[in-house]
Amino acid sequence: MTDVLLEIKNASKIYQLEGVTVNALLDISLTIKKGEFVSIMGPSGSGKSTLMHLIGALDTPTKGEVFIEGKNIANLNETELALIRNQKIGFVFQQFNLLSKTSALHNVEIPLLYAGIEGEEARQKQAREMLVKVGLGERLKNHPNQLSGGQQQRVAIARALVNKPTILLADEPTGNLDSKTGKEIMALFKELHCEGNTIIIVTHELEVAKQAKRIIFIKDGQLVDKL
Repeated sequence: MTDVLLEIKNASKIYQLEGVTVNALLDISLTIKKGEFVSIMGPSGSGKSTLMHLIGALDTPTKGEVFIEGKNIANLNETELALIRNQKIGFVFQQFNLLSKTSALHNVEIPLLYAGIEGEEARQKQAREMLVKVGLGERLKNHPNQLSGGQQQRVAIARALVNKPTILLADEPTGNLDSKTGKEIMALFKELHCEGNTIIIVTHELEVAKQAKRIIFIKDGQLVDKL
């Protein structure tokens, strides 16, 4: 049985913008194995966000193939991609993307609703366990405006983990945090990695990228040895 979770083969992403051809990604091949902690680093406009979208099944390549646990997602329709995102990918964003008028517990519970998990008590039990895991067991009823930036990001991480995803995918997870809080969040990612989670972090910050076990550099839509 293979331990390869993600495999990208000769993938390119080409956009047509107002008659201009934009080569966002050019013939990229990449493999990530189960249990890896990887960072993808590149400057603005390098193609790292486009690559993240392919990894997270938010988009499909113009050419090439993308396999998640051996399943080629390159030709799936939007409904099929949404199922992959719900079952296989846990997303953590720079902006937290929490629902402002609901509690931390309910924010974490939402992916379970989308996954069709029946029984409010069962869903809340799972959500509560994840909030305890990220150190927010005493903040279950707090709304986002009652939480610090670091606490909001912990809620977002708990939400990303609650469906037990194959890959935890974080886009600039410390971008809206001060340096001290950012280090605390990266320490949490390290803990999660030690527990066996496969983590991919997209960042433009070298200090954040260096926390991972492997750094993948991207520039001008291509993988490079260094920036």
